[in-house]
Formats: sequence, C-alpha cells, structure tokens
Amino acid sequence: MTNKGSIAGKVAIVTGAGRGLGRAMAVGLARAGVNVIATAARQSDEIEDVAAAGASPPRGGQSFLWSPT
Repeated sequence: MTNKGSIAGKVAIVTGAGRGLGRAMAVGLARAGVNVIATAARQSDEIEDVAAAGASPPRGGQSFLWSPT
C-alpha cells in the first residue's frame, strides 16, 4: 500500500539549483525520494554538489544536471 501524500518516485524540475533556495529545494526533494532535474545558469562545482548531496540518505532520489552553457 502506498502513502497518498508521498512524493517519492515523482519527478521535479528545479531551476536555479546552483545555490540559495533552488539548491535547498533540489536537495530536499531528492532526499525525499524525488527524481530531480536540477538546472543552473552556469556550469559550476555548486550544481554538481547538488547531485551529490541529493543522493545521500535517507531515500536518495536521482539527480540529473543540466546547464545551458
């Protein structure tokens, strides 16, 4: 039986995920088991850190990174 309120397994696109609120949302969603597509205006180590942080426990959704540059 699944929990009706669960967001685990869903997909979210988070823009501005390199830092600030976007980063916090991307990491939080991934840790809740959401598969996150994280975007940032510039390719940087910050956006790659989002994927690493989101893959950590407790549930560890997948993170996919995209940058227009």
